[in-house]
Amino acid sequence: MKSAPKLLFADPKGRVMEHPYLLATLRSGEELVPPQDKPIPLPSAGRLVHLPGRLPVGLHPETGELELVREMKVGGKTFVPNAVGALLPPGYTRTFLPGEVKGSGPVLPQWAYTAAAWVGEGPVAWAIHTDRRSHWDPERYSTPEMKALVDGHMARFPNNRVLKQLKTCALIYRCFTSQNTFYVRDEAAIPASVMCNARCVGCISDQPADGPPASHERMDDGPTGEEMGQIGLFHLQNAPGRTMVSFGQGCEGEPLTRWKQIAEAIRYMRAHTAQGSININTNGSLTQGLEALFDAGLDAIRVSLNSAVKDLYEAYYKPVKYGWEDVEASIALARERGAYLALNLLLFPGVTDREGEVRALERLVKKYRVDQVQTRSLCIDPLQYLEVARDKGAGGEPVGIRTLLQRLKTARPGLVIGNFARGLEERENAAGRG
Repeated sequence: MKSAPKLLFADPKGRVMEHPYLLATLRSGEELVPPQDKPIPLPSAGRLVHLPGRLPVGLHPETGELELVREMKVGGKTFVPNAVGALLPPGYTRTFLPGEVKGSGPVLPQWAYTAAAWVGEGPVAWAIHTDRRSHWDPERYSTPEMKALVDGHMARFPNNRVLKQLKTCALIYRCFTSQNTFYVRDEAAIPASVMCNARCVGCISDQPADGPPASHERMDDGPTGEEMGQIGLFHLQNAPGRTMVSFGQGCEGEPLTRWKQIAEAIRYMRAHTAQGSININTNGSLTQGLEALFDAGLDAIRVSLNSAVKDLYEAYYKPVKYGWEDVEASIALARERGAYLALNLLLFPGVTDREGEVRALERLVKKYRVDQVQTRSLCIDPLQYLEVARDKGAGGEPVGIRTLLQRLKTARPGLVIGNFARGLEERENAAGRG
């Protein structure tokens, strides 16, 4: 790189500035470390954000000592600075967290805060471009015709509760998967559930009173199998290319809690078309319900997990009437039934990449011949997750996110590492067949 990465900080109004001499620091789990690995230029769809109530920590370039920045003076005004991080667009996976410590601020909103700095003439972020497929490019979404497309689809299926929820998600939350339903392309969302059998610490649709505001609001009335089937069938019959419908979205609870209605929806779709793929995004808790979905015609599954170690998994998911053993049983069932098997791996630098955690994940992808690992930078206040993970999971020193992903590919030859689901025609060369 042409110059050393300078520390970023923000004033009380959120204006981001470069520190005159301190270098950026990175967080890996509990540790603050000097700049390492290789940052990338901040993607055009990425942005810098301030972390309210978090003090930036810099590295003195001459002494090599860490310095906590409690006060800054700019333009004659003295203020307490806020730390700065980056938010990345889809297709990128962070490798380090911002170097900061808690001041007097609140629990941070649920975003995947990424280490950032200033190098030369622009901002950089510590991340890997893990999925270069362009159909999830942010420029393809929230286009001027979105409102008219929503209105047209709503007129086609009046009073359908699935569409009512998707309208909110598409126009207010700007959820890409929801918008795909109205664009009639790629992977479309079918929200199904109002309840959940987990109490995830970082849940984006349900938070306790003392938690951060939830970024989505759940449906208040679960749709019928026919309502879900109508929306899915239209998409499968009319969307070109990599056509897929997915149960289990961020705006709902656990879809397997409504497996009977989802099975009805799948049978409805498959009674009218064999086109496209039917997927479920799930915590994998109810293996019996999942088996019924495979019987109905489900062909793909993505199981969410933050760890393949029981105590850390359960500390984050806080499962109700299920445990890690049930999740693994569902993964085993998916492989037995020949489904396309993906893991939705919630990554957190300094925890997920600890040596013991990596070994557990290697065992999992190898034993069950996992087809794909979809990397997801965990959206949570970093210090909140560190409280969850402290003294939990398998130990060892962090090996780095980049090394973690390389080792998973070595453990399971043919494993796809990416951020987006693969359609039927994209799975021809995938691992896991046989």
